[in-house]
Amino acid sequence: MQKPLRWLMTSAACALTLACASVGTTGSGTSPSGSVVTPGSTEQWPVKTREHVDLWLHGFAMVEDDSSLVPYFRRGYRSEISAVKNRSNIVTQLDANSSRLNARFALNPQLINAQFMPFYFDSFKEMSDAFDYFYQLEGEPRRANNQQAAETVALIAGYFPTQADRDWARLFFQSLRDEDSRFYRSYWDQQQRERAPVVAAFTSLWQNTYRARLQNFLNNTSQTAGEIYLSLPLDGEGRTLSAGKRQNASAVTFPVRSSDAQEAIYVLAHELVSSLVSTAVNDNITPNDRRNGVADRYIAAGTVRAGAMLLQKIAPELVSGYTQYYLRSANRSSGSLTTTFALPDGIRDAIAKQLDVVLGGI
Repeated sequence: MQKPLRWLMTSAACALTLACASVGTTGSGTSPSGSVVTPGSTEQWPVKTREHVDLWLHGFAMVEDDSSLVPYFRRGYRSEISAVKNRSNIVTQLDANSSRLNARFALNPQLINAQFMPFYFDSFKEMSDAFDYFYQLEGEPRRANNQQAAETVALIAGYFPTQADRDWARLFFQSLRDEDSRFYRSYWDQQQRERAPVVAAFTSLWQNTYRARLQNFLNNTSQTAGEIYLSLPLDGEGRTLSAGKRQNASAVTFPVRSSDAQEAIYVLAHELVSSLVSTAVNDNITPNDRRNGVADRYIAAGTVRAGAMLLQKIAPELVSGYTQYYLRSANRSSGSLTTTFALPDGIRDAIAKQLDVVLGGI
């Protein structure tokens, strides 16, 4: 689901500033590792794969208990990865520190929002440099030597506000470095080779068919351009950051087979309607609903329903597949979106009305 940028900055400017401030180097100006788009491409909403995004989300998948109706991460992902590592007798610091890292979520459930951190950076090294600088300044933006560095320190502090959270982040980073060097990088590279046909199939579906059908919706919801990341750990609950018409990034599920490439379209539709759903829900609930967490449940259910509504209007041939995908994601062998993702009539109607307005239906 979408979360707004807390501080408006571009990751490129952030990364360059930190490189100069903390390690005395400058950026190369090349594409991020894993990009499947030629540098300098003017393609709208290009499809990419990014190892540092997957690594970070992989770390959360391995240490976080995911009990959402629509899970963030593929069902069975942790067991699947553990089996791969066991066959090669690989044990990393992420494995050794898993219990300690998991325990923090019970004390601070908001820690899950830190899943969005890699979207601000172009590589794991840039993230690492940023965090090293953050700890060097003891999380104090006023100690930074320029405004952009101060904004980056403030960004990290926003996700890790307490000393306990920062200690968690330090241990998590240390564990991820070891996980990456001893296991994940080689695993990720292998998966990219094996799933290259999936990338090609999805890119063709998106750029040749469905982007054009969604362009009016994208333009009218300030999502004119951005990037799509096919992400190995993710399930039906994608991860998206938005920062204006041309600064958007959506990570969606990475199908295993080319024949299932449309699954990434389903999750993308789910992501693109998120801000619209949040508005519809917040306009139709009480302050008590917000305090009791009802709003979050309605937003989660409403986003699934709104994705289907959007596809019904611009790509009705995808609705049946979308429905089955999200029922499977919710671990339902039968039923419907209406019953599995129930909504009050007022919120459902508000979502439908907003979609009509955005698409020019009224």
